[in-house]
Amino acid sequence: MRKVIAIIIFIISGCYGAIAQQLNVKLDSLINSRLEDVAPGCAVLVAKNGRVVYKKAFGKADLELNVPMQPDMIFRLGSITKQYTAIAILQLVEQGKISLQDSIQKFIKDFPNKGHAITIENLLSHTSGIVDYEVLNFPIPNAIRIDFPPKQIIDSLGKLPLDFIPSSKFQYSNSNYYLLAYIIEQVSRNSYQAYLTVNLFKQAALQNTYYDSPEEIIPNRVSGYAKHNSKYANAGYISMSQVFGAGALLSNVEDMFKWHQALYTYKLVRKETLEKAVTPFKLADGTLSNYGYGWFIKSQSGEKSIEHAGGIDGFQSDEIYLPQQDIFVAALYNSLNNGGGDMSFMPLSDDIATLAMGKSLQKEVKVADTILKKYVGIYQPDATHSAMITLENGQLQIESQSGGLPKSPLYAESDNKFLLKAVKAEIEFTLDVAGNVSQLIVHANGQDQVCKKIK
Repeated sequence: MRKVIAIIIFIISGCYGAIAQQLNVKLDSLINSRLEDVAPGCAVLVAKNGRVVYKKAFGKADLELNVPMQPDMIFRLGSITKQYTAIAILQLVEQGKISLQDSIQKFIKDFPNKGHAITIENLLSHTSGIVDYEVLNFPIPNAIRIDFPPKQIIDSLGKLPLDFIPSSKFQYSNSNYYLLAYIIEQVSRNSYQAYLTVNLFKQAALQNTYYDSPEEIIPNRVSGYAKHNSKYANAGYISMSQVFGAGALLSNVEDMFKWHQALYTYKLVRKETLEKAVTPFKLADGTLSNYGYGWFIKSQSGEKSIEHAGGIDGFQSDEIYLPQQDIFVAALYNSLNNGGGDMSFMPLSDDIATLAMGKSLQKEVKVADTILKKYVGIYQPDATHSAMITLENGQLQIESQSGGLPKSPLYAESDNKFLLKAVKAEIEFTLDVAGNVSQLIVHANGQDQVCKKIK
């Protein structure tokens, strides 16, 4: 009997090894073929059922010194930082020091409420209506290099009107998580950096995760780049005081997986708290957004995904968790291209996840330029928002003219249906009775939004 069991285990192990090897070959081929369009280098980790099955690096960590990328090298995370900020806030909620329904004025007393209650939960879920701090215009040369006190930026935000009534809609705004980091400092009476170091990094045994500091010597820190017109340049300097709790952390793919494991073994917050964080927020009209507290909730090749991406000067990052198959993907890239408008890293990360799921990549359909040209124009879902469709080198591009979505490629599924991989949505163009393009319909998260062509 023992021999039979041993043989079965041997066969299963052999099958598992063969499958893992096939995945390695597919991922190697995919990344090698696509990396040139995304960044000089990258590090990628894939885990299944709590076990790392793929961890590799590609390309260059430093172009000037010709240093090869290594899997454990450290990158800026950008907006993936937001989930660390969210967990810090949720820890304070569990300790009874904060309530999700507390008004932010309880902690920032001179921040104007503008006639509406703005809660901690509104900040966590991007439903506050507070404008993104990126719209702030400081009339100072190279203002992005200056270390502003957080309160100065918060005071500047307080002078601007709300974009919408809190809880009425979802609108991604870095300001929300900037404010949350400041609130962490007020409640804990520690710096944001110190709080995270003691209560998150140490608790999760993260040895390669840091609050970014340009002065500190951080072993294995990768150089960041910007690409303009197919040519790389060193990324410009940015003060971390200007991203704070919205994007100031550094890490590597191994620590990102350790963070994920610490979350899902409930070392940092309770199970019910984490489940709420990865549940779509319900808006005032009863509809669901696609964001919880620090995570997007979307779908990946037909399965639920819990994820976040990040883009910050010199770097792009992506993290995808597929709970149905217990697959975790972390991908870090050392370039932010075309002024932040290039989202090509997201389709690559999505395809890495698709292969990890054991599924085939969908091939893009070739659509004639004569058809694509008909879709070029400006489309409006309402009077205050618009999107522009352009045609560049045989591929449609979509860009929000009211902020929120930089120029992103559309991938053809048919002559009139396209994938917007950057936000995991389908775009469908429809014709009027005369055969002219009249509108596009955005299919996302089980909801449809109609945008009429106005130009």
